[in-house]
Amino acid sequence: MRNITETVKHLLIINVIFFIATLSLGDVMYDWFALHYPSNANFQLWQPLTHMFMHGDLGHIFFNMFGLYMFGTPIEQMWGRKKFIFFYLSTGFGAAALQLGLYYFQVESITDLLVSQGLTTTQITNFFNTRDLSYSVVEQIGRDELLSGLSAFNGVMVGASGALYGVLVAFAFSFPNARLMLLFPPIPVKAKVLVPILILGDLFFGFTSYSIGPIAHFAHVGGAITGFIMLWYWKKNQFDKNRWD
Repeated sequence: MRNITETVKHLLIINVIFFIATLSLGDVMYDWFALHYPSNANFQLWQPLTHMFMHGDLGHIFFNMFGLYMFGTPIEQMWGRKKFIFFYLSTGFGAAALQLGLYYFQVESITDLLVSQGLTTTQITNFFNTRDLSYSVVEQIGRDELLSGLSAFNGVMVGASGALYGVLVAFAFSFPNARLMLLFPPIPVKAKVLVPILILGDLFFGFTSYSIGPIAHFAHVGGAITGFIMLWYWKKNQFDKNRWD
């Protein structure tokens, strides 16, 4: 196993500490540190940062941290500590921004529909906060459509996956011909092929109803896009050739 780099090690430790605290304190941790919709009463300014260190269950944190170790270590070795952490956090923020942008579109679409049906601002606020589906307009608008808006307003986002997708993009840029072993089926695939497939998969599941579990697919895409833009900019300005020690 390759030697773990300092920043990756510290990120792993912070994530584990947050996970243990979540197991101990439960919903309090999610209320305070998971990322909520900005208009939700539980939203706090620090959540775009802290949500990157929160995870839903053991499998969630294990696969994210294993990916961070495997792909983050060689990137930090090549870039240096400061450049890696700047990139990692930036892609995490980019992931949150795209997912929140999607939530905003969903919430505003439902708000416009409720306004068109004559609901007041107070009634609309009450609808989102209490998830009250007893209004007479529910059947006219459609229960499923309203539930999508409620889910966006009251949902929480946790996990390092968005930042990890940025790291995956950086790995594919830096080591395009590195062969990565798939689990199912167990065959080697070059990084420059596998990473785009993963991103396309998230786009597919994000735009369809075939998603397996409550996965924020557009957060993955947001992290990947942010990482790509940063790498493109650095390459254009020759920043990619410099370490930030």
